Amino acid sequence: MLWINQRIIQDLVEKGRVILKVIISVAVLGIMAVVFFAGQRPTAYYPVPLLKSSCPPGFKLNENNECIAKNLYSQYATTNKAGVGGLKSALPEIRDGFTPQEIDLGRYLFFDPALSADQTVSCATCHDPDKGLGDGLATSQGKYGHKLKRAAPSLYNVGYLKKLFWDGRATSLEEQMLEPLFSKDEMGNTPENLLNTINEIENYRKLFAEAYPIRDGDQPIALNEITKAIAAFQSSLVSLNSKYDQYAHGYDEALNKNEIEGLNIFRSFVARCAECHTPPLFTNQQFAVIGSPEPDGLPLDPGAEIPFNDKSLRGAFKVPSLRNIAQTAPYMHSGRFKTLRETVQFYTDGRGHAVPEGENLLIHWHIWEPNLTDYELDRLVDFLKTLTDESFKPKTPEVLPSGLKIST
Repeated sequence: MLWINQRIIQDLVEKGRVILKVIISVAVLGIMAVVFFAGQRPTAYYPVPLLKSSCPPGFKLNENNECIAKNLYSQYATTNKAGVGGLKSALPEIRDGFTPQEIDLGRYLFFDPALSADQTVSCATCHDPDKGLGDGLATSQGKYGHKLKRAAPSLYNVGYLKKLFWDGRATSLEEQMLEPLFSKDEMGNTPENLLNTINEIENYRKLFAEAYPIRDGDQPIALNEITKAIAAFQSSLVSLNSKYDQYAHGYDEALNKNEIEGLNIFRSFVARCAECHTPPLFTNQQFAVIGSPEPDGLPLDPGAEIPFNDKSLRGAFKVPSLRNIAQTAPYMHSGRFKTLRETVQFYTDGRGHAVPEGENLLIHWHIWEPNLTDYELDRLVDFLKTLTDESFKPKTPEVLPSGLKIST
């Protein structure tokens, strides 16, 4: 009897060892699978929240489920297409009318590195909300850290702009975004690979069906739907509640004495800043040749001369908005100046003083020799800092539809 009990116990021990070996083997294979598939292109379903049904700040939902821009500048009639922009000037027409769902879908796409060829670069890499929707670099970097030729402009209030890129070669947000998406030096993707990637992600198939309910649910996601959603999000990036805006709308105590002095210098016919950086958008959306120097050792950037095939635009660049300018150093198309003080100093140092030898540029007539004092330049900087408003800064998604790590 004792012998039989010992055999039974021995058999149970042996079976336990076998079961333990199986459990260990399965666990090891599981760990190896996790390690192997980490960072691979996601095709699985990662739960994300439903798309938002409310508009971003600065927009109001109408009866057609469209987000329409609403701000205090809507009460003014004068757009100041010419002149220096009064405090009660209206803004130009914005591109709005997108649905809340389109905008929120575009937000996910904007932050998702799944849009790049190697899944490491997103739109937010060069347009980081924590850096004024720029990247803080003199010139931007593409995939593998490739150094690009020009600085990344801020995207705040981009929905008001009629020409895009420093040289104005694009006339819509959809046209503009095709270049970084498919440039070998930037996101490095191809239309075919991008569409394959997005269509393989179950989350995106669900979210596109939610954002565009009239589309056939079995229809593959199209490129124009991707670019439209991103354009919807970018058009929602407004910055119109700075200290300057509060002052412009009648709150006299919003600016202190130094800042008001800076505003008066900015709008004066001596400094002439407001003739190109016209309030309230703080750009006249035109091109100007100002003779800004290139970084040491680099040849002159021809700017708008190339896309417009116009010699008079050699060295011309689109006048950038000054909104949130204190957040987006360094400055100029080449990131030549590290601080605002260096930048305003350039404008008072004399017409064409930095033009390379051998170049005969048609310097804009507003660029002359204002001979501003150090005190006046300091007050200008004080005023420029009042244009900062990040109260409507977009929220970075907590999780991406692709399951990839957010890249900024």
